[in-house]
Amino acid sequence: QVQLQESGPGLVKPSQMLSLTCTVSGGSITTSYYGWSWIRQPPGKGLEWMGAIAYDGSTYYTPSLKSRTSISRDTSKNQFSLQLSSVTPEDTAVYYCGRRDRYGGSWYDFALFEVWGQGTLVTVSS
Repeated sequence: QVQLQESGPGLVKPSQMLSLTCTVSGGSITTSYYGWSWIRQPPGKGLEWMGAIAYDGSTYYTPSLKSRTSISRDTSKNQFSLQLSSVTPEDTAVYYCGRRDRYGGSWYDFALFEVWGQGTLVTVSS
């Protein structure tokens, strides 16, 4: 059974970098044909797909965040990570990592995600 666990600081100052890691257990992040995503939910708002890294290392980003977002992986640790630069209070959200079939349809269809982490709240504040 695949499980995902987000980790990282719960408080980030404005203009700094937000860095989170998702540790995967029970399966490999290089297994075909999965995609591993970062998704967030600001308080009182809906889910927002941020980006993904696929089983082959290919990366995909939502256009509105692409200039500030980087997703990478460490296959030796079976982890993938999110970096979001120049954060503002509007980046305050619960951040989730999730897994789905890379070729199953739109990245924005959250019903296609099979496995989710429990989520971690990141607050951007001075």
